[in-house]
Amino acid sequence: MAADKSSSLIGVDLGGTKVAVGKIVAGVLTEQLSGKIDQSSEDPMDAVRLMRELIGQLMDPHVKGIGVGVPGLVNRDWGIVYDVLNIPNWKEIPLKSLLQEKFKVPVYIDNDANCFAMGEYRYGPHAGHDDFVGITLGTGMGSGIIKYGKLLPDAHCCSGEFGTMPYLDGIYENYTSGMYFKMKYGKDGEEVAEKAMAGDPWAIQAYREMGKHLGKAIQTILMSVDPPLVIIGGSVAKARDLFQESMWESIRQIPFPSVLENFRVEFSETEHIAIKGAAALCPVNET
Repeated sequence: MAADKSSSLIGVDLGGTKVAVGKIVAGVLTEQLSGKIDQSSEDPMDAVRLMRELIGQLMDPHVKGIGVGVPGLVNRDWGIVYDVLNIPNWKEIPLKSLLQEKFKVPVYIDNDANCFAMGEYRYGPHAGHDDFVGITLGTGMGSGIIKYGKLLPDAHCCSGEFGTMPYLDGIYENYTSGMYFKMKYGKDGEEVAEKAMAGDPWAIQAYREMGKHLGKAIQTILMSVDPPLVIIGGSVAKARDLFQESMWESIRQIPFPSVLENFRVEFSETEHIAIKGAAALCPVNET
């Protein structure tokens, strides 16, 4: 079916320091705007007003829905956002009603890791693959579970939060994300990656160790939801050449090797995945 360029979706990526908003037409990001969040503000509506201002600049009669990804928990039915990371005054925000009242189109909200998984499902190279887990590795570790072509239904938007599961003396994301390099070496992952690529032995070993821990996390994912595919994205994933080998060494230590038959790990190359993933929450066919 030919793309209907008269209809579109808007995706909103709410980060800790900025809001990015984009219009998606036939799977293509055609316009994008962003604004900085005033983290010193004590008024939670300031960030809402910024979001509405940016969305308003992209709205037109062809927009059929708005999707919003947030770094926090969400009551999907009511569209209430809880405890957004890095925005201290966002404790309980009825974001869905605040946006629907303003723009008069359906609004869908979920956490950013679930948006990553939905974006890969609709717009990535594995579009239509109806059974996989998407992992984002950045400051922390987030995950979203796609089963039967949908996000796994859950009660509190917590399914897929493998990064917060207990592991060693902490939780998985302490060992599988940028937190690992910060906590152990006092450096961010990008700096360690640059040193590793320059041949520094300690940095190379640091990424090898991170890969081993990530392999253990993937073992847990396999034993929990048994996907045939894991897709990894996020800033840390860009250094995959530094940890893929040790990651697989660790994965292969799984107690039931037969689950690895036809199992794959892929790395995301989808552009603008945060905005596209938010838009993909909308059950509206914009093509």
